[in-house]
Amino acid sequence: MEVRRRSIAAAKPVHSKTIEEEETHAQLPLPLYIINALFFTLFFTVVYYLLSRWREKIRNSTPLHVVTLSEMVAIVAFVASCIYLLGFFGIDFVQSILRPSADVWASEDLEEEDSHVIIKDDSRNLPCGQALDCSHVMTLPQPQPQPQPQPQPLPSLIIDHDPNTLTFTTEEDEEMIKSVVDGTTPSYSLESKLGDCRRAAAIRREALQRSTGKSLHGLPLEGFDYGSILGQCCEMPVGYVQIPVGIAGPLLLDGREYSVPMATTEGCLVASANRGCKAIHLSGGATSVLLKDGMTRAPVVRFGSAKRAAELKLFLENPVNFDPLSMVFNKSSRFARLQTIKCAIAGKNLYLRFTCSTGDAMGMNMVSKGVQNVLDFLQAEFPDMDVIGISGNFCSDKKPAAVNWIEGRGKSVVCEAIIKGDVVRKVLKTNVDALVELNMLKNLTGSAMAGALGGFNAHASNIVTAVYIATGQDPAQNVESSHCITMMEAINDGKDLHVSVTMPSIEVGTVGGGTQLASQSACLNLLGVKGANKESPGANSRLLATIVAGSVLAGELSLMSALAAGQLVKSHMKYNRSSKDVTKASS
Repeated sequence: MEVRRRSIAAAKPVHSKTIEEEETHAQLPLPLYIINALFFTLFFTVVYYLLSRWREKIRNSTPLHVVTLSEMVAIVAFVASCIYLLGFFGIDFVQSILRPSADVWASEDLEEEDSHVIIKDDSRNLPCGQALDCSHVMTLPQPQPQPQPQPQPLPSLIIDHDPNTLTFTTEEDEEMIKSVVDGTTPSYSLESKLGDCRRAAAIRREALQRSTGKSLHGLPLEGFDYGSILGQCCEMPVGYVQIPVGIAGPLLLDGREYSVPMATTEGCLVASANRGCKAIHLSGGATSVLLKDGMTRAPVVRFGSAKRAAELKLFLENPVNFDPLSMVFNKSSRFARLQTIKCAIAGKNLYLRFTCSTGDAMGMNMVSKGVQNVLDFLQAEFPDMDVIGISGNFCSDKKPAAVNWIEGRGKSVVCEAIIKGDVVRKVLKTNVDALVELNMLKNLTGSAMAGALGGFNAHASNIVTAVYIATGQDPAQNVESSHCITMMEAINDGKDLHVSVTMPSIEVGTVGGGTQLASQSACLNLLGVKGANKESPGANSRLLATIVAGSVLAGELSLMSALAAGQLVKSHMKYNRSSKDVTKASS
């Protein structure tokens, strides 16, 4: 309306009131559009601030009429900006509705006659604010006949500006998508057929969207090296999931500080672990002991009778036969070293639990190859042996099992710390007696009442899983890796707290699998355990296991303190109940 009003008025004499307004605007210290922008900014800033403070008061049960000095200043700024904006924009707008000016009721012929002037006026090559600056008096040109614009032909290709959607411009891509949709080309063969992992993922993604009728918008496609996962991490990729990584620490463990990366979507988790790290650091740090280091695999074999199964059991458990079997096993890898063979018999079925060291690898594939070598060797001595499976669940992998809780699997670690009484009160906001009592009734008695198997802790799996995802471990092995018993005891006449975590089956590696991906490799590098240790094979993976245990110790200490102090619900309501609409966040 403002543009139209000026353009129509341009054909009439300029009234004295208009000239006076322009002279007033020219006398302002700043251009009018800058002043308008300042008041707009002030208005929205104070509104956001006051709403944020109001929400915080509601959460904390603070009376709304109690205001601080900053809130009073914000209220005054809000009122002032409202008065200015209403005076500048609101009055003319209301008057234009209640008393339309003569310009509004101008004839249709006059509007058509001046339409080309308006178009030319609007096409000024000036910023928006400057175009509205009333200090510049513009002289509009006389109306000239303008040729009617010719309609532009519609484009033949509609381009999707979503960066995660591939624009297929070649017939070859389109034909490949159609062949995947109709089943002519298997989706899993795209990488080998195309020779381009990125292109294969994009074509598979588009074919999936067309065949299912479901959009994958929001699942990122760009920014990932799909060649790095080919044949070892993930098959038939169509994108990747983003998980934020937070840092807890520094964790003072065995005299060294570590910044612990944690990949999680659970609010409060990193903050809680960070508080535990602070309490440990202020108390002089934690110490760790590595008890065992050996990955297991347990095949199941069957004989015609229980007697023959028992004969193999006695053969394997005879110390005389261990060295020949060890030589056969160790041929599978330069890092694999057979440690023990333990057998369990069930009728005519025999379960053989092999344990071996695996260097800096987690070692499942390594131990499986060694077991296969031994089974081939035993076939000559026991030709009637029928190998049912390379894994008979006596290992036991990715399942809660008493054998792992008792015998251990992977790295067995104990981590402890003495937390000073002052730190318990000032940092953890509780006291030693409350922590000891809660640990006994919750982690020990409560877990026993629930029939827990290795779950005598508060939330060890939370910490283990977050560190595992960040460092490229197998998240499914969180099941047995989270076996943990947390102990708390008052010492020094009840003044200080002794806390420890015992974790018999931490399964980690620093080479192979997801550890080689760029993001996970960076997190391992942050901890100083990236790749294999050339000087002492296995040292990096053992150090990572102790860091996991130390992080669990910090997490247990903080959560138990929050429970003892009654702060759990309050902290989660504050940090884990965001009101932001994250569904609109850019991927």
